[in-house]
Amino acid sequence: MAAGDGIAWGGRRVFVTGHTGFKGAWLVQALARQGAEVTGYALPPPTTPSLFEAAGVAGLLRRHVTGDVRDAEHLAAELAAARPEAVFHLAAQALVRRGHREPVETFATNVTGTAALLEAVRRAAIPCAVIVVTSDKCYEPHDDGRPHREEDALGGRDPYSASKACAELVAAAARRSSFPPERLVDHGVQVATVRAGNVVGGGDWAEDRLVTDLVAARTAGRPVKLRHPDAIRPWQHVLDPLSGYLDLAARMLRDPAAGYGRAWNFGPLPGGDLTVAAFVEAFFAAAGGGSWISAADPRAPVETVVLRLAVDRAVADLGWRPRFAPTVAIARTAAWYRGFSADPSAARRLCDDDFRAHEEASA
Repeated sequence: MAAGDGIAWGGRRVFVTGHTGFKGAWLVQALARQGAEVTGYALPPPTTPSLFEAAGVAGLLRRHVTGDVRDAEHLAAELAAARPEAVFHLAAQALVRRGHREPVETFATNVTGTAALLEAVRRAAIPCAVIVVTSDKCYEPHDDGRPHREEDALGGRDPYSASKACAELVAAAARRSSFPPERLVDHGVQVATVRAGNVVGGGDWAEDRLVTDLVAARTAGRPVKLRHPDAIRPWQHVLDPLSGYLDLAARMLRDPAAGYGRAWNFGPLPGGDLTVAAFVEAFFAAAGGGSWISAADPRAPVETVVLRLAVDRAVADLGWRPRFAPTVAIARTAAWYRGFSADPSAARRLCDDDFRAHEEASA
């Protein structure tokens, strides 16, 4: 994974919320590999096993704080103490189906938590680059399957998606009111939001995740049940959007007046989208076997059939491109779980293998 455009992360103070989650644990490893001093603020790992524990991510941190982003005072105190140069806000309720079951908690975490994080930045009065991680599902769905662009209308037809659209609005309001770009010299804070596709990679054991279900089905020797086999999603390896987040933050630090504080999509290149069924078949081929059956339930909550992201802005303005094609992302994910199944103590080494492969692909 590239270190960013002209910025060395060595010795830089970074504050990461949600560092005990799947994507957060990968991000901490990426920053640690580049010598950053990372403070993490999050609830305990949400799953057992977890990548955070399996890969020993706590040992890579300057400080590990157990806290809830809805606890505004605790969050503000910890962020002020860390005095970060960059902030990555990943803490969230990140599951669509859980959002249906627990809508109030979902909105509280994803909306109020984002507001608390940005208020903590304002109160700390420390110049920094802030990356707020939302979701590709923050958009009002296109019924015709067109790829979503950053200027498209926000929306969401379920609590999780709507909460992420709300988080985008919270960030935009903070950018205009608390951190207006025309007064950057006074406050020194830049706020960008990032919207990634369907992220896969080793170490995700969250409920209702496709890869989690595939691994469990293979282990049990039974076919996996697919609720929406024909749904199209922008699949990508976790290291691709993370490389975009890091590059974006690096550019914000290097050239604060360049206007990077806006919304950005990170997903596969055009033609890189796959149906759920095609993803599953590629995963099973890489994993050495497995089967699936359709289990569509007309009573289940409605999900968007086609979801695509346009990544023109990131390609043109950041020079970013995904380094792993979807088929490579799937194969590396399957290999990670095979390696972990054979030796659970190898989680960090398996992650390092993926980092090296990603760096070589970007050379």
